[in-house]
Amino acid sequence: MFRNHSFRSRAAGTLAMLLSLAVAPSARAYHPITSTAGSTVVLTGHDLTLDQLMRIARDGAPVSLSPSARQRSQDAYDLLLEAAREGVPVYWFNRGAGDQREVSIFTGDPLAPANKALLEKIQLDRFRREGRSWSGAEVDDEALVRAVMAIRANTMSYEAASPPLTQMLQDLLNHRVTPVIPLRGSLGEGDLAVIAAIGATMVGEGNAYYHGERMKAIEALRRAGLRPLQPFAADDAALISSDAYAVARAAIAVEKARRALDWADLALAIDLQGMNSSITPLSSPVQAARPYTWLNRDAARVLGLLRGSYLMDNDPHRIIQDPESLRASSIRQGSAWQAWAALRDTVLLAMNSSDHNPATRVGVSPGDSWELSTPQMMRYYVRGSDADRHLHGYVLSNANWDPYPLANQVEAMTIALGNMDVAVTQRLYRFDNTLFTVVSPHDVLSPDQVLQHSGFRSDYTAADIFQDVQGQMNPVSPEGNAIIATVEDLQAQTYLKTVRLHDTVEDTIHLLALDLTTGCDWMTLRRIQNPKRGFGAASMALCRDLDGTMTDRVAFINVTNPARYLDHGI
Repeated sequence: MFRNHSFRSRAAGTLAMLLSLAVAPSARAYHPITSTAGSTVVLTGHDLTLDQLMRIARDGAPVSLSPSARQRSQDAYDLLLEAAREGVPVYWFNRGAGDQREVSIFTGDPLAPANKALLEKIQLDRFRREGRSWSGAEVDDEALVRAVMAIRANTMSYEAASPPLTQMLQDLLNHRVTPVIPLRGSLGEGDLAVIAAIGATMVGEGNAYYHGERMKAIEALRRAGLRPLQPFAADDAALISSDAYAVARAAIAVEKARRALDWADLALAIDLQGMNSSITPLSSPVQAARPYTWLNRDAARVLGLLRGSYLMDNDPHRIIQDPESLRASSIRQGSAWQAWAALRDTVLLAMNSSDHNPATRVGVSPGDSWELSTPQMMRYYVRGSDADRHLHGYVLSNANWDPYPLANQVEAMTIALGNMDVAVTQRLYRFDNTLFTVVSPHDVLSPDQVLQHSGFRSDYTAADIFQDVQGQMNPVSPEGNAIIATVEDLQAQTYLKTVRLHDTVEDTIHLLALDLTTGCDWMTLRRIQNPKRGFGAASMALCRDLDGTMTDRVAFINVTNPARYLDHGI
C-alpha cells in the first residue's frame, strides 16, 4: 500500500507502481499477515497500547471485550432505545442523517413490531449497500484492515451498538475474516465509506479474505462458522461514524517511525566514529545549558552508544568542530523524538476514546454541568424507565469525529522527520571532504580495498531521496468542499497526511540505510588506520552484521529490531 523506493533503480520502481495501478483492484498484490496468534488482547476501551494493537494487527492475536466494556456498550444501546421511546430526537436513529437530520424515521418504541421490522430492513439495506457502492483501489495490507477493526472494536464499546454488532466485529478479527475495504473514500472527517465496507462483510456482501485467501464475503463467513449479521437500531452509525481508518494509519506510522528514530540514533553514533568527531556537543555541561527534555535524552543516548569508543581518547588530528550536520544531528533527532511522542500520545488517546456522533452518555444528570439543565439541553435528556433498567443520560449531536489534533500532529511528525533527514543527507556528503575527515580512503587503503566499500563512493541517491521528503513535508492546505447539501463543508485530509508521513518514514529508512553503509565503511577505515582504536559495542555489532552477506540494507533495517543493538551495554 505504501510506496517502496529502490535506491538502485528508482525509475524501475516508478514504472512498476504505475503498472500496478493500471490493473484491476483484485489483481493487485495483497499482503497477508503471518499469524502467530498468541494470548488474547482484552479490550477495555481505555488502555489499548500500540504494542497490543500491533499484536492484533500483525500477529493475529485474538480479542475480547472486558466485562465492563461489554456492559458499557449494552447500557449505551439500552439508553438509545429508551430515547426513542421518550420521543427524544436522535440523529441517525429516529431522525435521518446529513441533510435528512430533521426527517422523522419512526416514532415510539423501536422494539414495537412495525418499528422493529422497519429498522431491521433499513439497517440491512444500508449494510448491504456499502458492499456495492465503491470500486477502485483497495487496501492491500491485511494488518492495516485488522488495525482499523481492532481500534473500532475498542472505541465502539462507548457507542450504542447492538450486542450482535459488537460481537461480530470481534468475531471477524478472531476468525481472521478480513474485509476488502477501499483505499480511498474518506475526506478525513470520519472514515464513513471505508469503514462501511467492514459492515458489508458482516452481512455477507462484497468480498473478504479468509486466512489470506480472497473470496465472497458470504463464503468467508461460512468457512469461519459465522452467520451473517442482522443489524438493528443505529448499527450503521455505531460502526462507521469513526476515524478508525485514519487512527490506524497513524498508529502504524508511529510504530514504524519509532524504529526509524532508533536506527537514526545508532547511525549517528556510527557516523561520529567514522568521522573521528568531537563529542563535546553531546556532553552533559552542553546539554544542561539547553534543557529540552527530548534533546537531552537523545544526546545522552548517543553518548552512551559511544562508551568505550576511541572518541574519548585524545587525538591531535581530531578537528575541534564537526560540520553542522553532525554537530546538530542529535538536536534534529531529539526534536523528531519530541514530535513522535506528541503523535504517539494523541494516537493512544484516539484509540481509547469515543469519536462518535451522536454521543450516548449514560449516567449524566442535569445537575452535572450548568448547561445541562437548560430547556435546550433537556430536550436530549433520557429520563429512563423499566424498559432500560432506569438508566438515564443524554444523547447529543457533536463534532467529535473532527480528527484534530491528530491531523496536525501527523503533519508535525512529517515535518520533524524532514528536518532530521536533511541533516542525515548532508552529513553523508561531508565524508567526501577531507577538511572534516582529515584523511581520504586512498591515504589508508589500497585501491582494491577502496573499491570493496561502497560507502566511500557518494552519488546522487541521497539527494534524490531527500527531494521526495521536501515535497512530502509541505503542509496540506486546509480544505472545505460543501458536500451533502452543503452540510459537510470541512475536510481534514487525513488520508493524504498519513500517506505523506508513511512515505517520509520509508524515505528516512532508505537514507539511514545509505548512512549506515557510509558510516560503517569509515569505521572500518578508522580501525585500519589505527588497530588499537576501540569502538562502541553497539556500533561494532551492527557494522559487523552489515559487513556480512546482507547486501540490501533497507531490508535489513525493516526486518531487524534495532533493540538488538541498542541493548549492547548502553
